[in-house]
Amino acid sequence: MKSFLFLPDISGFTEFIQSTEAEHSQHVIQELLTILIQSNILDLELAEVEGDALFFYKEEVPTLEKIMAQVEHMYTAFYSHLELLKNNRICPCNACLTAPNLELKIIVHCGDIQFINLQGKRKPFGTEVIQLHRLLKNSVDSNNYVLFTSNIQEDVGLADNYKSKLFQFESGSDIHDGEELKYVYSTINKEELQLKPYSFAHKVQPKGSPTFTIDLEFDVPKLKVMEYVTNYKYRHEWSIGVDAYEFNENEVTREGSEHVCIINGKHLNFVTITKDAPAGINVYGESTEAVGPVKAVQNFYLFKTINDNRTKVTIEVYITPKNFFNSIFIALVLKRVFKKTTLKNFLNLKRILEQS
Repeated sequence: MKSFLFLPDISGFTEFIQSTEAEHSQHVIQELLTILIQSNILDLELAEVEGDALFFYKEEVPTLEKIMAQVEHMYTAFYSHLELLKNNRICPCNACLTAPNLELKIIVHCGDIQFINLQGKRKPFGTEVIQLHRLLKNSVDSNNYVLFTSNIQEDVGLADNYKSKLFQFESGSDIHDGEELKYVYSTINKEELQLKPYSFAHKVQPKGSPTFTIDLEFDVPKLKVMEYVTNYKYRHEWSIGVDAYEFNENEVTREGSEHVCIINGKHLNFVTITKDAPAGINVYGESTEAVGPVKAVQNFYLFKTINDNRTKVTIEVYITPKNFFNSIFIALVLKRVFKKTTLKNFLNLKRILEQS
């Protein structure tokens, strides 16, 4: 009985990993691979995660209609997530900046396969699996396409010149180990995809002046300071008075990202925000609501490069009281406490970064 083989591969992966910041590039690729796995609507078995690719299989061949739906669904999910990364980006690093340039190709095949058991997991094995992977290298002049081998094309009745709003198939072939491998392929017009809506955190324009402002200069490059402020895994190193942080460790912080601060058993929910700033200044903000007499707190961190190894950070804190009487308490007591704690934390951060 023939099995269905399906191989989505992220185009531009090698250059992306080699030419960008390691941690953020890994997070981006991990997010995209997760999105592809979650977009599996054919109930395919995941045989292997192969760095930049996912090897799926199914021990029956779906209909052409179902395969086309799977392909479209996966491309839609992939490019929808890239739009989210592009539009909600806060980090100015090269990985976050160039992630939207990544593309996707999918190789579709079928044939009789064998299985081997490795570490308790059943995995496809044999000539057809080798052929599937060989066709990742082909003559298609694009990094954004779906390719059907002649095997699957004949099995599901896909015409050489099949055309639709999204697909415009053409014939092709390549020689691998002296054997001609024929296929049909279609580049994917991203403009024809109905991209999914995503959570977009609009820029915030605080009313009035900040409750208080702090300016500090760090003898450290801007990207490093930003990483220690925006990546919550570093918060425990420099932020005092917080018992724990809860956040998605596999996500690059962006507008709309959420994290939780646990202080004396209380959970404070924060969401990442931003606001307009002059050219050359990067902004990271976070907001929480309903903390005692406080209706909301918005913290903005403005990062400005002085030179390659020196950064100015301006911290603006907006504390909104629940009522008039709370505003008196904030002005007389809470403002001083918040400012003292914030300054202490950032002097601690400055010490850690400049000594590292």
